[in-house]
Amino acid sequence: MKTFNPFDAASFRTALRAFMDRESILPAGATLLVAVSGGADSVALAHLLYTSGIPIQIAHCNFRLRGEESDRDETFVRRFAAQLNVPFHVKHFDTNEYASAGKLSIQEAARELRYAWLEELRIQAGLHAVATAHHMQDGVETLWMNLSKGTGISGLHGILPKQGALIRPLLFATREDIAGYMMAEQLAFVEDSSNASDKYTRNYIRHHVLPPLREAYPDVVRQTGASIQRFREAEMLYQQAVEGYRKKLVEKKGEEYFIPVLKLKQVRPLATIAYELLKPFGCNTHLAAQAIHLLEAGPGKFVTTATHRIVRDRKWLIITPLEENLSAHFLIEAGQREVLLPGFRITLREEKYDGRPIPADADVAYLNASELSFPLMVRKWKTGDYCYPLGLNKKKKLSRLFIDQKLSLPEKEKVWVLESDKRIVWVMGMRLDHRFRVTEHTEQILVLKMETTR
Repeated sequence: MKTFNPFDAASFRTALRAFMDRESILPAGATLLVAVSGGADSVALAHLLYTSGIPIQIAHCNFRLRGEESDRDETFVRRFAAQLNVPFHVKHFDTNEYASAGKLSIQEAARELRYAWLEELRIQAGLHAVATAHHMQDGVETLWMNLSKGTGISGLHGILPKQGALIRPLLFATREDIAGYMMAEQLAFVEDSSNASDKYTRNYIRHHVLPPLREAYPDVVRQTGASIQRFREAEMLYQQAVEGYRKKLVEKKGEEYFIPVLKLKQVRPLATIAYELLKPFGCNTHLAAQAIHLLEAGPGKFVTTATHRIVRDRKWLIITPLEENLSAHFLIEAGQREVLLPGFRITLREEKYDGRPIPADADVAYLNASELSFPLMVRKWKTGDYCYPLGLNKKKKLSRLFIDQKLSLPEKEKVWVLESDKRIVWVMGMRLDHRFRVTEHTEQILVLKMETTR
């Protein structure tokens, strides 16, 4: 990897172009929105792009966190943009209020505000990409942060050169390279006093982790930067392998996903593959380990993530989205002809009974209208519910009925019931209640039909 010592600004610009071409982050004729804080890195980036003949506009975020220093930075960047004669954009944020409202750290709040505004501005101005001044050491620091947090192989790539419309053209350069360019071009910059604080994790790594490493390995940043490139390439191969396992093992049926237990138990390395397969469903490494234990558990055991439930069935791990509202209930008034529910609808009609045999259809209920009291209620079943199954005329808990029907936990969670005056009339799609059956004495029947809508 090339160094620039003694510093050659022209070669540095050539290296910038070569990096952008290699990473395919700048189509010909594109104009960039450059985020400039006023610090050395962002000033160098804007100047490098401008003097390389790449059209730019400059954007500055004033987070109003450092009083007069924040206003000083804004004034500096405004003048810098004027010197380059390029368009200048600025946005003032109430970062403390945003952080408090969202229960975020100041650092998280500033990041969210910054990138949301930059993207909004980029779209409004019709620009190709937003360029930030992250450099090689930022990538190395991110690697150490990711390793410490246990993010897995995806954390080894550090900061990517391109993510959507966001590009980082300086990832090829070290902090020393940038300092050399600033000196060679005699460029001024402003210093953010918060960079000296150790309260941010990145600053702690910058001040206390990398310096001792440099004593043992003087070129640690550049060497680690080269390793990051190899990690990125290794990750591509890794993801190809994971995708192969995903195609073999994960089967989608409607909104649910099925993974065969026996086949998953045979894969190696199990922990890694299981984690990657389950990660899209809200699993971290800890939850993935719990899910692996389900392979040896009995049917009905489950692991719950923030978004899904992973249930051990007889032959499968069944992954189902968490219901957003398990306690929802819907009323049906007399004369109502339709009710919409999550995933299905019910149509209703009333007719005179002529004595013909009642068709057998699990999705259609033929009820003795004289036994019903409006409003009817449709709700999810709950523990303790019971009915008198048609033909049995004997009380039975729904939980026992589900066992007889061999329902999995995800299937149980999708069961709705129709209720009249606190009595279950119909376990929908499954069984009518004997008390509401049509008999030879019935005069009017109410017909309800379930139809899926997704």
